[in-house]
Amino acid sequence: MNIDTLVASMTPEIYERLRQAVETGKWLDGTPLNEEQKASSMQAVMLYQAKIEKSSEHMTVGESGEIVHKSKADFKRSLQNEQDDKNTIARFKQDDI
Repeated sequence: MNIDTLVASMTPEIYERLRQAVETGKWLDGTPLNEEQKASSMQAVMLYQAKIEKSSEHMTVGESGEIVHKSKADFKRSLQNEQDDKNTIARFKQDDI
């Protein structure tokens, strides 16, 4: 399977499960990932971020495979744009809680 086919066949749910597995080192059922699974899952997550996801995170993987760091100003701008999103249910600041 080529990379484009792999990424195109990944649903957002699959991406989230793989990302969670990479972050925690475990599958949803608690089974630890072996080294091959960690490497494969990490590659799939990075490919999905690069090709599909429009990430607003400070650091992500670009389409050509390089790590993309947003400047502080760009990051703040993207967060501000998210606040204008009509799908946002609620936003809190640290002092609100």
